[in-house]
Amino acid sequence: MYTIHKQLQYNAWANGKIVEILANADDKIFDTELKSSFPTIRKTLLHVWDAQTIWFTRMKGGETKTWPSENFKGSKAELLQNLVTSSNDIADFIAGKDNTYLESKIYYKNMKGLEFSTPVEEILFHVVNHGTFHRGQIITMLRELGYDKFPAQDLIAYLRQL
Repeated sequence: MYTIHKQLQYNAWANGKIVEILANADDKIFDTELKSSFPTIRKTLLHVWDAQTIWFTRMKGGETKTWPSENFKGSKAELLQNLVTSSNDIADFIAGKDNTYLESKIYYKNMKGLEFSTPVEEILFHVVNHGTFHRGQIITMLRELGYDKFPAQDLIAYLRQL
């Protein structure tokens, strides 16, 4: 049966594929400005890492008032590792939860202080979908920078290797 657990494992796997590409890419492409939701690959990755970290914090009952990356001064390698770690942390955390938890609502304030409540499973689908959207942007940015060979990152490619 296909579950949110597999979606989270896919998200971690696909983020790992992007990290493999970027770890071996020329460092200058990381900060080359291009037209996209975020102007650089670095800023796109920081955004994905921020989102995963914020949602994970909320699922654990915490609150985030600032962007986790706001004071990040680490290297490319550290950012790539943070992305992989946050993806795995969410997948591992949810692996130990049952359907009651997945169906429960989380009450939280967004970064503007507005209050919301959302079922955990809907948050998790958002996290995966959000990552997929931005990974696609990163691939497009890499193509604009002359890269043309990428490992498959589609969900079906992940499922076929299980």
